[in-house]
Amino acid sequence: MLITLVSRARRNHGLEHATMNFLNSRHPGQTFAGHADWHGFWIMGEISTEELSEVVKKALQALRGGKRELAIHTNCGTNLVASGTMAGLAGAIGMMGVGDKPRQKLERIPRVAALATLALMASRPLGPLLQKYVTTTGDPRKLEVVNISRHKRGNVTAHRITTQG
Repeated sequence: MLITLVSRARRNHGLEHATMNFLNSRHPGQTFAGHADWHGFWIMGEISTEELSEVVKKALQALRGGKRELAIHTNCGTNLVASGTMAGLAGAIGMMGVGDKPRQKLERIPRVAALATLALMASRPLGPLLQKYVTTTGDPRKLEVVNISRHKRGNVTAHRITTQG
């Protein structure tokens, strides 16, 4: 059961990213955000339901056609988590052995900043690798879109894309 839920979440996440990649190329400069789970995914941003439906269909066809790289997205939260974790670990390592006095801690800031910067540089390829092998998949298998519904809260427009399979 858990494996099935994780698989569905990864496939929905991949379809969400493929959709976002197509939206970003169709509407450069316009802001969109997404969030996936095992029931489907959300797309936040100003777009008609009809156009989004067309884009989701195109994204699913592209993934089925072997364009698995579309499941990776530059602005995925996985990239932020990877970078933040690496920078946090670098900061912790940089502070190891420091005394209790504030001055001793302050004197470590240049070292911690240098280590965190190196960690951020090293983490750049880690996020996409985590997307590729852990948080998404470019193979939708039997995933099908069953419904797209529009929701509006204040100035925020969101669409829920529900999937099955």
